Amino acid sequence: MDNKTYPSQAEKGYLLVKRTAFILLAIVLFIYGLIAIRNFLYPIAFGFVLAYLGYPLARWFEIKGVPRIVANLIVILGTLAIITGFIIAAYQIITPFAIDFTELADRAIDNLAAMIVSAGQYFGLEMNNITETISRQVSSAFEAGGEQLRNVFTATTNTIVAFGLLPVYIFLFLYYRTKFMYFLLNVAGRSRRKETVNMLREIARVMVRYLGGVIIVVFILFFINSIGLVIIGMQFAVPLGVTAALFNFIPYFGTLLGGLVPLTYAFLIEGDPILAFKVIILFIIIQFIENNILTPNIVGGNVNISPFFIITGLVAGGMIWGIPGMLLIVPFLATVRILFKHIDFMHPYAFLLGVEGTEKHSIQMSKIKRIAKRFKMKIKK
Repeated sequence: MDNKTYPSQAEKGYLLVKRTAFILLAIVLFIYGLIAIRNFLYPIAFGFVLAYLGYPLARWFEIKGVPRIVANLIVILGTLAIITGFIIAAYQIITPFAIDFTELADRAIDNLAAMIVSAGQYFGLEMNNITETISRQVSSAFEAGGEQLRNVFTATTNTIVAFGLLPVYIFLFLYYRTKFMYFLLNVAGRSRRKETVNMLREIARVMVRYLGGVIIVVFILFFINSIGLVIIGMQFAVPLGVTAALFNFIPYFGTLLGGLVPLTYAFLIEGDPILAFKVIILFIIIQFIENNILTPNIVGGNVNISPFFIITGLVAGGMIWGIPGMLLIVPFLATVRILFKHIDFMHPYAFLLGVEGTEKHSIQMSKIKRIAKRFKMKIKK
């Protein structure tokens, strides 16, 4: 006789609730830990991602017979030189705009005052000394902002120091990459060694292509933004276009955030609603091009992450780590998708994160070429 007792429905329900509560508690503690030690974690995360970007070049030097330490130093110093050159070039482009900042701020105050006076007259309100009032409010805002800036600087000193260690983290990841690989192979076991190697290679390939793709998109937008602003007659078109393009290191939201810069300039400093409307139309077009043509075909095709999870991930990353979280979330999601794809019982989650199942609705260069070809054939007829 089988004397084994089975849990009742009430006991099953209690166990389910208990398990769910433990899972939710673990998630909350994990997120709290990410927030509590973010100044320690995200420089390491950046070092991990940038090490993948420098890996192909470091490996090429090693194949040519350069010792690993020297190869890593060459890659890191070369990367720092490129970043420094980029910062200097951006500074030279933006400097003309920054030099006139005081004059532009005065113009913005005058234009804002004129708009408020016009609105007050329209509604029958009396507006006296509105310019002086706005100037005082702006000065107070700058003073408060300066105090907040000092507080932020004091609070983020540790973060600055941590990012100063970023080259060290990159060097260590590159130097110990073989050791890390052997560790993962031992964890996976002999039976899954080949699959683990393939997984690591895929992660490296996706990381390099994604980061390279983002940089390419930003450089393309340097020209698109600047040319577009020149066409609509915007003053300081190149500095504003370059500044707006830099926001595109943040996927999806970058174009909209960047568009606020020339929009604010056109509306407040130029005081030209028509020009501001042109800026809105321009950046709606650029947003469409970036989201539906550039990013999917240059970046999105490399990470294969659903836009839904990219957008929700950006929001979550911003809430947890701020701007660094928004910059890191896409490589993280790409890595997670690859891990899920190589774990049998996680395949459904890899499918959910990916773009599979929506291919026929996406806008791709191949589809655009087919449409263009059909259009040419119709014209010839």
